[in-house]
Amino acid sequence: MEAIIKACRSGKLTNCEPVLVISSDANAGGITRARALKIKDEDILVINPKDFASREEFGQKIIEECEKRDVNFIGQYGWLWKTPLNVIKKYKDRIINQHPGPLDNGRPDFGGIGMFGMRVHQARLEFVNKTNTDFWTEATTHRVTEKFDEGVVLKNKKVPILPYDTAETLSMRVLPIEHEVQIELLQDFVNGTVEEFHRETPLILPGEEIMLGECKEIAKKLYPNG
Repeated sequence: MEAIIKACRSGKLTNCEPVLVISSDANAGGITRARALKIKDEDILVINPKDFASREEFGQKIIEECEKRDVNFIGQYGWLWKTPLNVIKKYKDRIINQHPGPLDNGRPDFGGIGMFGMRVHQARLEFVNKTNTDFWTEATTHRVTEKFDEGVVLKNKKVPILPYDTAETLSMRVLPIEHEVQIELLQDFVNGTVEEFHRETPLILPGEEIMLGECKEIAKKLYPNG
């Protein structure tokens, strides 16, 4: 969010205006950063799904606040909750999510339930070390659908994995590339030049599915809070 707002202000990202920041956590660091970037207090909202009787009501609140400000595009940056279906339908093909690892639509990959933050980096490290191939990861952005990380990939960039990388060091190198990917994709939407990405070769080869699952479980145990 911070990088995108700065890109809009500097002219790096054109014809794109940030008008609303929503967090589910009142203590999120992004709220402080949004205020520091002079986003108005009335346009920085905390909408916690736990405060609503249903996911639909949660989603309706998001929609209402977006409509007040004529929002026509939503980006999810560090948003961990499953987005309500009514929001996805309202903003069909105009709501995207960032992911810090490689995705492979319709096939096994480094997304899914519980795969966020350091867990993604650790799972990728575990996997490439076990297979001894493909020493890279990716910063990814994709369309939002009903299921975690299953929307079509729209843009990604590879980041090399170095011999002594940890999840922490890899995360530090991937983060600025994530910013680049998100900013470039937003400009693609503005320009009408969005393209979908589909891998010719599966990310996870036949017979590697169980290994992938094991790597994900290791990552979840090492990073219980993500």
